[in-house]
Amino acid sequence: MGVEGCTKCIKYLLFVFNFIFWLAGGIILGVALWLRHDSQTTNILYLQLGDKQAPNTFYVGIYILIAVGAVMMFVGFLGCYGAIQESQCLLGTFFTCLVILFACEVAAGIWGFVNKDQIAKDVKQFYDQALQQALMGESDANNAKAVVKTFHETLDCCGSDIVTATFTPVWRDDLCRKDSVKSFFENTNCHKKIDELFSGKLYLIGIAAVVVAVIMIFEMILSMVLCCGIRNSSVY
Repeated sequence: MGVEGCTKCIKYLLFVFNFIFWLAGGIILGVALWLRHDSQTTNILYLQLGDKQAPNTFYVGIYILIAVGAVMMFVGFLGCYGAIQESQCLLGTFFTCLVILFACEVAAGIWGFVNKDQIAKDVKQFYDQALQQALMGESDANNAKAVVKTFHETLDCCGSDIVTATFTPVWRDDLCRKDSVKSFFENTNCHKKIDELFSGKLYLIGIAAVVVAVIMIFEMILSMVLCCGIRNSSVY
């Protein structure tokens, strides 16, 4: 016997929310893949300075996001099917998956909050090391120049602080691509550009996480109510 009245409304409401959840999972998966293959981040995070690889902590968060998006699509489909079939077993499995996914999202959010400044800091340190080697003509200077020029061309910047950013282009035009006069007035600090690059992407991830968390809370409540309604209707 199918559910009736308010429980039936909850059934279709849960279906709608699960469809939205499934779409959100697809969007998150798409955004994560875009962030993973974004030209700015890949140009910088695939660099290698001697034996040292550019910090890839940012990609850890992206891989988590890809996994979350894929799981969300599966869970959303499971919830839609369970709601239409009025199956307590499927809805129970769906609820369990939601709780696990919500816990993982909270853990990932805490990890991202703790590491949000560290990601940019590690990349800036990598850039500073390459810039120092390039300017001082150390043993691996050619590799360091290539790394520095990639940063400058990708982020349209030059230098790691006010003094370096101002004077490096004037006497090292092999490192900064703009002409010396224009660079003297217009070049942007690379530290600032690195902060802008990662803070913007992390902000986007944060918004997606909050929206998904709100949807998940509603779905957990609706699935519990629907399970109770199905149980009561089966009794009568």
